[in-house]
Amino acid sequence: MSTQASRTAARLMISPAVLLLLGWMIIPLAMTLWFSMQRYNLLMPGMGGFTGLDNYRYFLTDPAFFDAIRNTLVLVLGVLAITTLGGLLLALLLDQPFWGQGILRVLVIAPFFVMPTVSALVWKNMFLNPVNGLFAHLAKSFGLQPYDFLAQSPLASVVLIVAWQWLPFATLILLTALQSLDSEQLEAAEMDGAGPFARFFHVMLPHLARAITVVILIQTIFLLSTFAEILVTTNGGPGTASTTLTYLVYVQSLLQFDVGSGAAGGIVAVVLANIVAIFLMRMIGKNLEN
Repeated sequence: MSTQASRTAARLMISPAVLLLLGWMIIPLAMTLWFSMQRYNLLMPGMGGFTGLDNYRYFLTDPAFFDAIRNTLVLVLGVLAITTLGGLLLALLLDQPFWGQGILRVLVIAPFFVMPTVSALVWKNMFLNPVNGLFAHLAKSFGLQPYDFLAQSPLASVVLIVAWQWLPFATLILLTALQSLDSEQLEAAEMDGAGPFARFFHVMLPHLARAITVVILIQTIFLLSTFAEILVTTNGGPGTASTTLTYLVYVQSLLQFDVGSGAAGGIVAVVLANIVAIFLMRMIGKNLEN
């Protein structure tokens, strides 16, 4: 069989999967785009019709929109900062030989396998509760007034919960990259008189640059769609203090029953997420080239 025939046969074999994948993505996106240009409110049946860009104008001028954008950025950047730095420190710790190393690695990675809803419920009721939570009991033991985290610092509380979930992922990726570092480089640097900090900044950190970039890329894509933790703990409040773009779309669609405006918000969220993804892909591409 010729090379051209082999390529044609290969394309024919993968075409059903490609068509299924395209249909899986394009059909929902096309329906969302169509609904975003319709007057479609479940509380007003029979009053639908084409509205053009009115739903987009309504969504973008919503007073909660800019709060949602700001909260989304704070959430993503806050979680990335905690997980990247914390994951790096944990990876360095777990890379050292000590008794019980394998057990500790399993315990560190375990939170990543907890469902977001379960994780949020555990944090809400067992740790952050101002009456029966662990932090409240610790504050009382020191003679301090318990702090209501979810009411007084709702967004910071959500950042803490989400960061706890994603910290094992960052630790696992960075630990794997750290273990691939050639020990001879570290030994050579140590023989040349380089101290621990010099070895870290001039040998380890450049080696971990690609892994850190991958961690930031993958986490950012998933963090932009954070929803369950907000719904379970704060419901986007108080007010719009912890409302993100994803949660705002939920409010418009399912709480206010305005499917048209919610669909417009979904399209806006997709566009913004793609802009972020393109920027990150270019960043990781330059990193890999270097």
